[in-house]
Amino acid sequence: MVDLHTHSTASDGEKSPSELVLSAKESGLGVLALTDHDTVDGLEEAAKAAKSAGLVFVPGIEINVQWPTGEFHLLGLGLKEMSASMRALIKKLKENRVDRNKKILAALRNNGFEVSYEEFLESQSSGHSEDTLGRPHMAAYLTQKKIVKDRQKAFDKYLSKGTPFFVDFEGAALEDAVRAVLDSGGVPVIAHPLSLYVGWGKIGGVLGSIKDAGVQGLEAWHPGAKEGECRRLERLARELGFFVTAGSDFHGPHVRADRKLGKTAGGYKIDDRFYYEELLPRL
Repeated sequence: MVDLHTHSTASDGEKSPSELVLSAKESGLGVLALTDHDTVDGLEEAAKAAKSAGLVFVPGIEINVQWPTGEFHLLGLGLKEMSASMRALIKKLKENRVDRNKKILAALRNNGFEVSYEEFLESQSSGHSEDTLGRPHMAAYLTQKKIVKDRQKAFDKYLSKGTPFFVDFEGAALEDAVRAVLDSGGVPVIAHPLSLYVGWGKIGGVLGSIKDAGVQGLEAWHPGAKEGECRRLERLARELGFFVTAGSDFHGPHVRADRKLGKTAGGYKIDDRFYYEELLPRL
């Protein structure tokens, strides 16, 4: 089994990079990619743990890209170095993340909720740095404050698009994200393309323009989609000239209990072909 999309405490995951690697080993994985949101802080620790565990490790990142609808996340897989363009992009995105958190909390406070940015930071575990905290951490904080019953309620009532305290995240320009990945020796892959919120009638044209911008791979298999949708995405990817990847988007059992290491849509084990036949030839 392989898994080309996972998260650690370096962003919004539950396990430290080394704990993630050990869990991957215990789950029977032979190949693991760490793709934290807008950061590469966990890669060194994960690489060392993977070497000790005898796993093939794929250094990666998941970059937030500015997009008019839904969410556009770009995976950078097989990073070989941190280029100047990647460092600059990460720095800007981290600044944007801090600014967004402050705006959300200010809006909550102005509407009578007893919250503060300082308390929000203090509520987080030591594995998370200020500039990697996002909405999942905010949801956990609101749950701890008993403002909501659980994290999902926090999103449903306050933190999702269309709710009172949603603040849009300013992502990177697509061309800048692609350039940063390529400059760092990696391969750009569009993650969970259905999150673009583009209908099936138009998605082919949209994905074609994304490929023209330099994106080479498409994550057709993701647990957020149905099995039939994944098969349809894989066929579309072949028609458009993308190579295909698959991932679990694992965050941890207490963050997303439905996502298991090495498994994707329909609970299917992620086959070795997604690494050895699809990704490896491009690295």
